[in-house]
Amino acid sequence: MSKENTVAHFDQAKHVIVVGAGIGGLTVALGLAKQGFHVRIFEQTSALSEVGAGLQLSPNAMKVLREFGIKDRLESHAFTPQKACIRDYHSGRYYLEAPLGKHIEQRYGAPYWHIHRADLHKELVQACYSAGVEIELDHKVLGYREDHKNATVLLENSTEHADIVIGADGIHSKMRELMLGVQAPIFTGQVAWRGTVPAAAIKGTMMEPNATVWAGPNKHLVTYYLRGGEWVNFIAVEERAEWRSESWREAGDVEELRSKFVGWHPEVTSVLEACDETFLWALNGRPTLPKWHDERLVLLGDACHPMLPFMAQGAAMAIEDAFVLVTTLTKYPFKDAFEKYESVRKPRATAVQRQSRDNAALYHMHGGWEGRLKLKALGVASKYFSRIIESKLDNIYGHDVTTLAL
Repeated sequence: MSKENTVAHFDQAKHVIVVGAGIGGLTVALGLAKQGFHVRIFEQTSALSEVGAGLQLSPNAMKVLREFGIKDRLESHAFTPQKACIRDYHSGRYYLEAPLGKHIEQRYGAPYWHIHRADLHKELVQACYSAGVEIELDHKVLGYREDHKNATVLLENSTEHADIVIGADGIHSKMRELMLGVQAPIFTGQVAWRGTVPAAAIKGTMMEPNATVWAGPNKHLVTYYLRGGEWVNFIAVEERAEWRSESWREAGDVEELRSKFVGWHPEVTSVLEACDETFLWALNGRPTLPKWHDERLVLLGDACHPMLPFMAQGAAMAIEDAFVLVTTLTKYPFKDAFEKYESVRKPRATAVQRQSRDNAALYHMHGGWEGRLKLKALGVASKYFSRIIESKLDNIYGHDVTTLAL
C-alpha cells in the first residue's frame, strides 16, 4: 500500500480515535498511522497486556501483517505446524490430515504460524509506537455523539474529538451499544477452557508438531505448539446448558477440567496433567448486526462479528477488517469508505461465522454414530480427494484482502 498514492482524501478524515487496544484495534491503528493519519487509541484497562494463550495466524492474516511490516518481527516468536489434523478422542486415529508447513506457504503465498497472543500483541504495540500512534490507558468510554463537524467520545477522565471513531472493543463493545442499543450476548451452549503448558513438563508422550483437533462426544480439544516448540497451547470446548457467571472469563478449576477428559487419548490427558492454570470462557455470539457504522463511527472485529473458535479465524478476521478499512479510508471520503468497508467485509465475515458454527457439530460428533461416520467420510475425502478439502480451505486461506480492487 503506497502512502504517496493515498493522501488525496486526508482532508476528509485526518484524525482518528480507536477504542480498544486489542489485536484488531492495534492493527487498524498501525495501518492508518503508516498512511499518515493521526491516530489515538483509548483502552479501558490500566496495562497493555493480552489475556489468553495461543492463536493461529493463517495465510490470509499473514499477508496483511506482512503488508503492514509486522511479519518479520513475529518470526522469532512463531511455530510452524506441519499438518492440520482431526483425531479420535480415544483411539487417536486420524480422521483427517492436511499438510501445512511449506505446502501451505507455496499454495497460498504466506506461512501458517502458531503464535502466543501476548507476543503478537507486544509486537503490534511496539510497531504502533514506532509509527506515531498515541495509546492512552485507563480510559473507559461513557458516551459518544457526532455532528457535522466531528465525533466526540466521552471518557471517564476527558472528552475527546476526532474526525472518525473506530470501535474495536470486542464482543462486549461499548461503542456498538452506544450506536445500536444494549443487546445481551447469546450464549451458544459451549464454554472454552484455555491454557498453555511447558512442553518439557508433558510426561509419557511426545506431542506431534501439528495443529490437532481431538474430536469427541459433545466436546473437543485443540493442541498445538507455541514459541518455537517450548510451549503447548490447548483449547478445550465442552457443551453446557447454561452459563451463570457474571464474568465473560474466569479462572477455571484445573481438576474439574481434567475430569472432563478422563479416558481421552494420552496426548490429551498428558497435556492436562501438566497444566497448573486455566481460564474459562463462555462462547457467546450475536445476531448479524443491521449495520456496522454510523455517520462517523465504524465497528471492527468482534465488536461487529464475533467468531466461534472452530475455524481459528477470530484474529484473522479482525486483521482482514483492519486492512480493508485502512484501504478504503485512504481512497475515499470516510462516509463512502465506511459503506465500501461494510459491503466488502460483511459477507465474508458472515460466511466464516457460519463455517465455524458448522464445525462445532462435526468436532462434537453430533448424532452419535452418524457423527462418527461424517468424520470418517471426511477422512476418506482428504485421502483420496485432497482437492475437495483444499478447495474448502481456499475460501478461507486463499482470500487475500491485500489484492482486492477496493
